[in-house]
Amino acid sequence: MRKIVVVDYPRDWDDATEDTEVIDTQAYLTDARYTDIKNARVFNLSRSYRYQSAGYYVSLLAEARGHKAIPSVTTMQDLKSPTIVRAITVELNDLIQKSLAGLRSKSFTLSIYFGHNVAFKYEKLCKQLHDLFQAPLLRAQFVRKEEWVLQSISPIPVNEVPESHTPDLKRFARTYFARHRFSGARVSRKIYDLAILVDPHEKAPPSNEKAIQHFVEAAESQGFYTELITKDDYRRLSEFDALFIRETTAVNHHTYRFARKAHAEGMVVIDDPVSILRCTNKVYLAELLAKAKVPVPKTMIIHKDNRAQVEAQLGLPCVLKKPDSSFSQGVVKAKDRESLQQELDQMLADSELIIGQEYTPTDFDWRIGVLDKQPLYACKYFMAKGHWQIYNWNGKRKQDEEGDGEVVPFEQVPFNVLHTALKAANLIGDGLYGVDVKEINGKAYVIEVNDNPSIDAGVEDKILKKDLYGAIIKSLKRRIETNKNIRNND
Repeated sequence: MRKIVVVDYPRDWDDATEDTEVIDTQAYLTDARYTDIKNARVFNLSRSYRYQSAGYYVSLLAEARGHKAIPSVTTMQDLKSPTIVRAITVELNDLIQKSLAGLRSKSFTLSIYFGHNVAFKYEKLCKQLHDLFQAPLLRAQFVRKEEWVLQSISPIPVNEVPESHTPDLKRFARTYFARHRFSGARVSRKIYDLAILVDPHEKAPPSNEKAIQHFVEAAESQGFYTELITKDDYRRLSEFDALFIRETTAVNHHTYRFARKAHAEGMVVIDDPVSILRCTNKVYLAELLAKAKVPVPKTMIIHKDNRAQVEAQLGLPCVLKKPDSSFSQGVVKAKDRESLQQELDQMLADSELIIGQEYTPTDFDWRIGVLDKQPLYACKYFMAKGHWQIYNWNGKRKQDEEGDGEVVPFEQVPFNVLHTALKAANLIGDGLYGVDVKEINGKAYVIEVNDNPSIDAGVEDKILKKDLYGAIIKSLKRRIETNKNIRNND
């Protein structure tokens, strides 16, 4: 396996070994030589893993390319949330008390370099924390109250490692890079019952009130106790067997925190946190679909160094998308050069990378619902009145904001549309997805894969009716039972 160390500046890491290569972040993100590597492990030593920073995108695109990234984007997100840190590390309490028992201070900082500390007495604690949060360089902050408490754990920028620690750092790194397996700790627990996460105030939720009621009825008919919960019920999550998210998801949002906590506690969850990370970032999807040769409209990942090439590659008008856009928000059409430059200025100020696509107008988009890697429903979503998208949030009247939807029997769906949608969804996982596809001149092109697809009473359920809701609940139940069987056999 090819081993690649990625840094922001060459001076950050000058210790390349014979079996590793050191490159800068810009090269990994933009150089085509690294796109087509089949088998690589990427050690991301970027100075920042902030959301939508260059370091964030190194791990995100590594995942899309089929490379093994350390840290993963999931780990980056976990490190940002004190609640997730506490939930994941609760089983380490005895080890923390034992390891820090000799300290007399009220606080303590533990530096973890590739799973080690310069003081051997903290070796076991460092290993356990690194197994839970697989990042090369970590800083764990402890405070003593009645007992020692892990207050936070965060990445250490490589340029902030003290010079006196450098010899140990390089020694730990050489051993670390030589490893062949990097398996993290598994966190699980036994729980049951169904929570459906909703936001009663959301303007365009993925399911309307009647659909939510159908989900509750389907769950109760299959033996579930079901409760609608909101973001205020985060602390109660462990009371349930499974979590079904029915509000619009995003990475920097409580929906992701709910999914990640549920997953960390061994719960069944749709949408699972990995699917949220993959689907809600258009840059990841663009790289993933291109790697798998799934047909998409002409697309380019735009950054500050290639923005001048957008017009030549995509033409005008063209479509620009923020990486985490949803429901047509954060998606704009640049009609001319002036608007193109204005939109690029705005979007690149917020994110290192954005998506540009060829403008491909159609009367409707296909939406193929996929569950457990099988088609669930098919719809035509028509464009909003007088608009080029399904949603027009600037419509003068409420009825003009959203186009009509029409459910279509599978036998009336073009084969290439169904086949292409399944291929795209199955790259993400085995959850519940909605794949948007445009059919142009007999060819199918994937626009995006949604981890939280619309299921509204009166639209997506027109053919299957209540069986649509029953199929999703049945999948949740099967997953719970599978998990229980696995735990019982361990």
